[in-house]
Amino acid sequence: MQPSLSFKVKPSLPPQLQPLARLAGNLWFTWNPEAVELFQRMEARLWSQVSHNPLMLLNQISQERLEALAKDSGFVAQLERVAGLLDDYLKATDCPFLAGRSPEHFKIAYFSAEYGLADCLPIYSGGLGMLSGDHLKSASNLNLPLLAVGLAYRQGYFSQYLNPDGWQQERYHANDFWNMPMTLVRDGQGQEVFISVDIEGRPLLARLWLVKVGRVSLYLMDANIEQNPDDLRALTHQLYGGDTEMRIRQEILLGIGGVRALKALGIEPNVYHMNEGHSAFASLERIRILRAEQGLSFDEAREMVKTSNCFTTHTPVPAGNDYFDPDLVRRHFQGYVRELGISLPVLLAYGRVHPHDQQEPFCMTVLALRLSAANNGVSQLHGKVSRQMWQDVYPHFPLEDVPISAITNGVHIPSWISGDMAYLYYRYLGPAWMEDPDSQAVWRLIDQIPDGELWRAHDRRRARCVAYVRARLVEQLKRRGASAETLRQASEVLNAEALTVVFARRFATYKRAIMILQDPDRLARLVGDAKRPVQFIFAGKAHPKDNEGKEFIRRIVATSQEPRFRQHMVFIEDYDINVARYLVQGADVWLNNPRRPLEACGTSGMKAAANGALNLSILDGWWDEGFEPGLGWAIGAGEQYEDEYLQDQVEARALYRTLENEVAPAFYDRAEDGLPRRWISYMKKSLSQLCPVFNTHRMLEDYTDESYLPAALRFNSLAGDGFARARQLGAWTRRIMEHWSQVEVREVTSPMPESLTWGDELEVRAVVKLGGLNPQDVACDIYFGPLNADGLFASRDTQQMEPTGGGDGTYEFQGRIACRSTGRLGLKVRVVPFHGDLNSKYALGLAAWG
Repeated sequence: MQPSLSFKVKPSLPPQLQPLARLAGNLWFTWNPEAVELFQRMEARLWSQVSHNPLMLLNQISQERLEALAKDSGFVAQLERVAGLLDDYLKATDCPFLAGRSPEHFKIAYFSAEYGLADCLPIYSGGLGMLSGDHLKSASNLNLPLLAVGLAYRQGYFSQYLNPDGWQQERYHANDFWNMPMTLVRDGQGQEVFISVDIEGRPLLARLWLVKVGRVSLYLMDANIEQNPDDLRALTHQLYGGDTEMRIRQEILLGIGGVRALKALGIEPNVYHMNEGHSAFASLERIRILRAEQGLSFDEAREMVKTSNCFTTHTPVPAGNDYFDPDLVRRHFQGYVRELGISLPVLLAYGRVHPHDQQEPFCMTVLALRLSAANNGVSQLHGKVSRQMWQDVYPHFPLEDVPISAITNGVHIPSWISGDMAYLYYRYLGPAWMEDPDSQAVWRLIDQIPDGELWRAHDRRRARCVAYVRARLVEQLKRRGASAETLRQASEVLNAEALTVVFARRFATYKRAIMILQDPDRLARLVGDAKRPVQFIFAGKAHPKDNEGKEFIRRIVATSQEPRFRQHMVFIEDYDINVARYLVQGADVWLNNPRRPLEACGTSGMKAAANGALNLSILDGWWDEGFEPGLGWAIGAGEQYEDEYLQDQVEARALYRTLENEVAPAFYDRAEDGLPRRWISYMKKSLSQLCPVFNTHRMLEDYTDESYLPAALRFNSLAGDGFARARQLGAWTRRIMEHWSQVEVREVTSPMPESLTWGDELEVRAVVKLGGLNPQDVACDIYFGPLNADGLFASRDTQQMEPTGGGDGTYEFQGRIACRSTGRLGLKVRVVPFHGDLNSKYALGLAAWG
């Protein structure tokens, strides 16, 4: 039964405890151990029961306990200290990284469909959300002018439990936003702020919630309000739930609604970062607003938006991208396109790899690529894979020129580090490991930590991890009605001193969770070795519709129940932030064996590495660039196979061999003092070389240098003087499109001698027909480099040519190249449209080749 009225009652905090309200309302506590310790000290069992939710803790703790804490001088002193740390943190306004470089107007809007920020805010599903959450935390620590936009999911992603047969079941829990660290956004008059988007001719309203992530504001849109009909209220029920109609509506709200939310709040970003294609509709709304408010044409507004958009793709396979049937797009955008000043076929063309193919579905990734000046994958290998995937979007360019770069992901180390390791880092590295985590010099100080101290800290974390896993396994089995004997056995699984290998991630089939099960007898010998036992912990969720992934879980559970594996192999249900924290902090080895090159990045291995775990992985994602002998192990040498069965067999044997001959001996080979010196040397090398590179501070600095700052400068330049330069660029772009079909490289000549010597210069001339264009409208380049055995460019360089004469639409260009390579070389002449206000020569995707 619905109440007639609803109201909120806050806990009555004694005056001495008033700072608790501030601490509970900011997710800063999630990466500050002293704050977590403070909440834990209030009532440890309740803190665990409320999923580490400080607001719910304050709402459920007894008034008597609050009064007792107010009289506890030690607690009050600790509270004052932690509150002072938060106040000082929030007051800081400087960003040393941007010193002297920040433009006058610089504000970044970050869009993502999910955010993994805290146990108590379950609006994430996996790696994309974890990355988004860590992105915001490092932006806060760096004091970047960034804010974020997402959706407030009533149920979020599912909780996982297994039936007695080990088959994954899904359960959805309702999020109570009023008891979570988020607040309803209100205007200056105290009224709720609403935004509206059109869903097939019906208005969808959404209210806004604010989540404070240190210095960063995250705005979440909530459609589950009384003003909406039931089917529209459901839009923000589940993350990645429903059918494609539900998905396109969610993405309309995220993209179009997100831009309108910022507009309603009076926030005017000049840089937009779309994290994955889910929010690509934001580009369309920005174009619509510029047309309505500034009187720009579609072309002019498009160039404004494109020049200030940054897009990150995370998916290494086409099926991982959002595709919509053209009729579905037509139903939802037939009225909207009129406000854009284009037709529906033109809009559909922006989301198609082949714009003129009327049957091709509409792809959000293609829309984002076409409307962003800066595009990137999330590891160097993933950048290459993305260029291969989307080369057809840029048909005029060879693979190496496809404008998709790579910025390798990182992790927010303070959010994932154990207290034991943090203590060592503070003691031997100083506070710089948190304040300047991408400093090579800071992490080289790892060598100063005595081997014994480092090993004892790691030993304690493994023991706590094993204790946690045992307790969680017992609870799992209790829920399934297990016998007392089964529960007793579960309470004794694993060995707190044995080599512990963890496999924890999404159970997508390409990640091959069951590869270690290829040879059960060999695995049994590995785990049952009396002198060098190896034990395994598994965790992870399969997508609700992925029955093959669920079958992988069932097989692991079935194997773990065999007598020979029962003490050495465990599957933990409901992998989430809290489970992940125990596992990355307690693992000896972090196992990852995806089918290369399908792992875009794989940041969980970075979290484990920061805690001293060693990675054992296929050379895919980040490990392809992070691996080096002596800091972990590689499975294979980066081979790729056409026969997946053969690949699984070969790489499974390599995995067993590595565990048997390299990993286990290094772990169990002890010096006279009982320390595994070789293993500890691997730990130190891993920490000193991986931590300063694979963290979100370095990642944010890369984004700022390569994407954010250039985008802001371009936007400010085009917006100045009443958008005069934007209008000029739009007119220039229209002229290029109208005349490009006339452009032709007619002749390429060179007074080439019979032989050249290294260091010689070669003169090249080209006759180019430009039709209605001028030499100032194009860049004419010599494209040259060494050739491979097939006569194709093995690598390439470019040298711009200068116009030397001509007229009536035909011009001569001339340039010189220096021979800095020996062997067989080749050259071509390429003409591309270029304007000083574009970010690159590839911006329009056009080229003419000689």
